[in-house]
Amino acid sequence: MLFVIDIGNSNIVLGLYREEQIAAHWRIATKKQKTADEYGILVKDLFRSEGFSPEDVDGIIISCVVPPLLPIVEEMSQRYFQITPLVVGPGIKTGMPILYDNPKEVGADRIVNAVAAYTKYRRALIVVDFGTATTFDHISERGEYLGGIISPGIMISIEALFYHASKLPRIEVAKPRQIIGKTTINAMQSGIYYGYIGLVDGIVNRIKSEVGSKIKVIATGGLADLIAAESTTIETVEPSLTLEGLRLIHQMNQKTG
Repeated sequence: MLFVIDIGNSNIVLGLYREEQIAAHWRIATKKQKTADEYGILVKDLFRSEGFSPEDVDGIIISCVVPPLLPIVEEMSQRYFQITPLVVGPGIKTGMPILYDNPKEVGADRIVNAVAAYTKYRRALIVVDFGTATTFDHISERGEYLGGIISPGIMISIEALFYHASKLPRIEVAKPRQIIGKTTINAMQSGIYYGYIGLVDGIVNRIKSEVGSKIKVIATGGLADLIAAESTTIETVEPSLTLEGLRLIHQMNQKTG
């Protein structure tokens, strides 16, 4: 089985694949202070909860945008699985040309998403990822990564309001009953929810105007379903896009030795 690990700034998403089918997946909080042993014990417990063990795993692949955590998770892989993991980065075969001024600047998760999206749809795409940052990535009809846009994520915006406006509370992301709030919490929820829908639709429409071609828009990330419900531009939500991209990249690199 293949163990796929996506290390993000807020969450680490884990998936276990049997051939091309995902057998289990988990989301845990990113904690930079955890040791390899702490992560190892946590992962073993997660595996056990679904009836799996580390001995079931014969391959591991990691994408990481939190550099201090990469050596810790690599050590965990070697100590608890006896496997040296494949790490998405320079020198790894992705099958996708990166047409960026400096390809090394592109986050591994964004490339992984792009690979999975293009492999499935084989057409020009915009991938919107609702993570710690909200990112927009453009893939050409020929399967080239052309660049994208990075904006603050929804939770970052909520935390900024809480920390920098003395009287504003911390809120949950939710669709309000009406756009004009009758309480402070409702007013904040309206601003966050409809503000981000406006941000997404505005940026996507500007990309479409600049590129001048018909593009399919897909979304992924923890809040993708919530925003997609009211967005006029998001066509499809792909919740396992990053995990699937990791599986595909691992498969490509196995074939090439």
